[in-house]
Amino acid sequence: MHRFTRQHLNLLTARHESPCVSLYQSTHRHRPLNQQDPVRYRNLLREMDASLRRLYPARDVKPILEPFEKLVRDDVFWNGRTEGMALFAAPGMFQALYLQQAVPDLLIVADSFHIKPLLRIAQSADRYQVLCLTRREASLYEGNRDALDAVELKNMPSTLTDALGEELTEPHQTVASYGQGSGGTPMRHGHGSRKDEVDTDTERFFRVIDRGILEHYSQPSGLPLMLAALPEYHTLFRSVSHNPQLLQAGITINPDALTPEQLRTESWRRMEPLYQKRIDALIRDYQEAKSRRQGSDDLSLLAAAAAEGRVATLLVEAHRQVPGRILSGTGEIRASAMSDPDTDDVLDDLAEHVLRTKGEVIVIPGEEMPTRTGAAAIYRY
Repeated sequence: MHRFTRQHLNLLTARHESPCVSLYQSTHRHRPLNQQDPVRYRNLLREMDASLRRLYPARDVKPILEPFEKLVRDDVFWNGRTEGMALFAAPGMFQALYLQQAVPDLLIVADSFHIKPLLRIAQSADRYQVLCLTRREASLYEGNRDALDAVELKNMPSTLTDALGEELTEPHQTVASYGQGSGGTPMRHGHGSRKDEVDTDTERFFRVIDRGILEHYSQPSGLPLMLAALPEYHTLFRSVSHNPQLLQAGITINPDALTPEQLRTESWRRMEPLYQKRIDALIRDYQEAKSRRQGSDDLSLLAAAAAEGRVATLLVEAHRQVPGRILSGTGEIRASAMSDPDTDDVLDDLAEHVLRTKGEVIVIPGEEMPTRTGAAAIYRY
């Protein structure tokens, strides 16, 4: 089971042999609510089995079902849940992801993966990271307004000892030639205080952390980064940081003194105004583009524009589904009924087309959406 990151979208939007099975389920972290999660999962598996056998030979269905069925009796799996999970399977491929946001229980069997629930998480404007920093240790959290979870730091050190090893700075000393101590030994004078030594090592440690976070987390995710540290460490870290995702807003409290829930509360209190500012700017940009006929909310026009690679920015309404699919190449919308488990979502297809042509997709809450169709686009030309 992997923490979902934006990199998984590249895997899921690539071409896969059908059938492509997408299973989403809301889950729970704690008892007693989490005890019903396996029951609901088995119900989804029965639906999956029926849908697959209706369309494919039994010999093709079995290898698709096997990895799903193994999870039914996996107690470790069910005891380590978050707010949601997403499971994907196609011939020769199975991917299990945990999510920090609840998702509606959903099963779709189609010729491509259903990724819109992931887009809401990956492309939502409310996601961010928090770097907790002390003189001796760094930790990273990622989440949104609802949840903030620790991220395991890989491929980089997280402590002063791991970062600097045996290379801690020693006070610089010289041997004076103008006098001797008792017993005739030369007198040694330290030219570096203990405080200078500590400050030097702290700065070196912060430089290592800055490089590691930038390379392995900020650049791949593209998420804003908030710093939680004592005031003096804010000053030092910002003086050495080259991370363009580092926010001016920060938490000037020792992170060791905060519980995870307090950290989420403190960080979101500072993030919320920035989030709302970004949403307002996106809506203004869309309205201005539409007034110049460089934007639209007509799904038929958007599908054609997306197929031609003309969409620069696409706003999609969270939790909204439009049953049907967009035909590749032509951009034609083929309508269908959402009650059919084999159908797809027009908004999902639209987002996939825009991502494949290097456009930006942003999923926003329904109450913030500037249109009634579930989508709004700004064209490149």
